[in-house]
Amino acid sequence: MKRDGNDSAEAVLKRLDESHSKYKFMEYNLSTKKARLKAQIPDIKTSLDIVKHLQSRKGTTDPMETRFLLSDQVYAKARIPPTENVNLWLGANVMLEYGIEDAKVLLEKNLEAANKSLSQVEDDLSFIRDQTTTLEVNMARVYNWDVKRRQASQAKS
Repeated sequence: MKRDGNDSAEAVLKRLDESHSKYKFMEYNLSTKKARLKAQIPDIKTSLDIVKHLQSRKGTTDPMETRFLLSDQVYAKARIPPTENVNLWLGANVMLEYGIEDAKVLLEKNLEAANKSLSQVEDDLSFIRDQTTTLEVNMARVYNWDVKRRQASQAKS
């Protein structure tokens, strides 16, 4: 406690509380990112499976019949002729046409990057939670120390 800026327990608690708020903000942002990645990974896997299926049907001439999602719980039937190209949504309302092999490579790279990012976010969240717990314990210790100090000063007077 005998450091610059540690004039009183209230000042220390105020600084610790500010740090606690920062950690909670970081935890919220990382949790949001984790949820986004957890939703994104199955979409990438599905797209990759579809591209692999189209690649396996490359030599055939008969069209493939399938159902595709229009909106929640609404599907439409479609006949897809054999194709060499696929269109992929890249985000931010951007769609690009790729060859099947290029699309497969891109999706595999995106899946690997998303899994790596998810792992990093989980590690960061674990670290932030540990720091938050340590900070909360320190706040309790400073508060309890201040209470005991006040009780001792009141007992003397």
